[in-house]
Amino acid sequence: MSEATQHIYIYSEDSWKENQHLFLDSLQTFFSGKRNESFVIASNNEITLLLGTGTAYSENDLTNIGQKFSYDHREKLSTNITFLHADILSSRETESLLLGFYLGTYQYPFQAIHPLWNPEFRWANIELFEEKFAKIKAICKGQFICMDWLNKPANLKKAPQLSNFIQDRAQEYGFNLTTYNRKQCEELGLGAYLAVNQGSHQEAAFTIIEYISEKENAPTIGLVGKCVLFDTGGISIKPAANLHYMKSDMGGATAVLGTLIAAAEMQLPVNITAILPITDNAVSNNAYLPSDVVTAYNGKTIEVIDTDAEGRMTLADGLAYLSKNYKTDYLIDLATLTGSAVRMFGTTCGALFSNDQSLQKQLEESGQKTGQRLWSLPLWEDWEDEIKSDVADLKNISLKPVGDCIVAATFLKHFINDHPKWAHLDIAAMCFGNVTYAKEKAATGYGVRLLIDFIEKL
Repeated sequence: MSEATQHIYIYSEDSWKENQHLFLDSLQTFFSGKRNESFVIASNNEITLLLGTGTAYSENDLTNIGQKFSYDHREKLSTNITFLHADILSSRETESLLLGFYLGTYQYPFQAIHPLWNPEFRWANIELFEEKFAKIKAICKGQFICMDWLNKPANLKKAPQLSNFIQDRAQEYGFNLTTYNRKQCEELGLGAYLAVNQGSHQEAAFTIIEYISEKENAPTIGLVGKCVLFDTGGISIKPAANLHYMKSDMGGATAVLGTLIAAAEMQLPVNITAILPITDNAVSNNAYLPSDVVTAYNGKTIEVIDTDAEGRMTLADGLAYLSKNYKTDYLIDLATLTGSAVRMFGTTCGALFSNDQSLQKQLEESGQKTGQRLWSLPLWEDWEDEIKSDVADLKNISLKPVGDCIVAATFLKHFINDHPKWAHLDIAAMCFGNVTYAKEKAATGYGVRLLIDFIEKL
């Protein structure tokens, strides 16, 4: 059986009706070309797998179909020569399907090599496959690293462990890397970030990563990813139910890290400056308190109303430092920030806020294409009253139980140094959820393909 040639046939419902005569008549009972429908026919010399796309499908639909098929059939697929029969698909659609095949190889912890990664596996009839595969492999590498770090147990992703990993990748890809410890952060005046970090026994690691392309006058993207390794809520402690999921509160940072690696693998002609304010939000006798007033990097004072609104504190200094010290054409932050976004959108999309309509449209289009969707919400002046403080310039949360994702975005706008092209992505619930490869909630890889598609179009 292991020496049998393998064939994968792709059929829509309509194309199946036209071609079903090529197979056994009895097969009509078991396969009709519906979306995600599959069937396997095996003999000593040949393995035939049928995969249905349904009646209508987008490129992202094909990626999802391929991903599910690859994971579901990981123990059935052969490692030998494989022919893909996908005459109904265009070249771009075929590439989207292939991307899905390789995304579907992910498992955590990675215990076995999926047949598609086996050195003996070979696609026999895909035009320009090596060129397509180089891009697919790069995207998968970035997204899988993103997912691995989000999936790790809290005790395996302390600040030193993540910092060591980033240092290794910096050496591998030639990234410029700067990391500030607690003392250096104090000297720089990163007071909002340090407020969150002061309760931690772990050293601060305010991390700056730069990917510089070889292209002259390449556009520069500034990225800031929320990197709270574990979020207890601090003194405003979270309920115990589902607290173990708070290992996922670094989803913005893992998306940024995965994007950096994919961009470097693809040698994209852009420059990326990324900031990851690495810390946890701990409960201790040194933890910051509700009613504290701290001074952020840009000099603005913040009254702490809720220590569980820690993400916007770390992002505030990340945005302020990046916008002041680096010239960027675009400034984008990503964060698993608010329960408000979860209640509003569930797992259908992330919340998007931007002060530039063209940037907003670009991100929305990339989100729609990749299936990592975004929906735009307003940044009206009306919300400014919600963050006014009696004792500081701003307070870190509104006391009203409504619209917190908009309040958070309004708060962050005060730290972008009037950057003309800024976007804030609140991706709570999108990075970590129900997935095929795990019984419990786990990493989805959200953000990497979205950002790579956005960058490729610049």
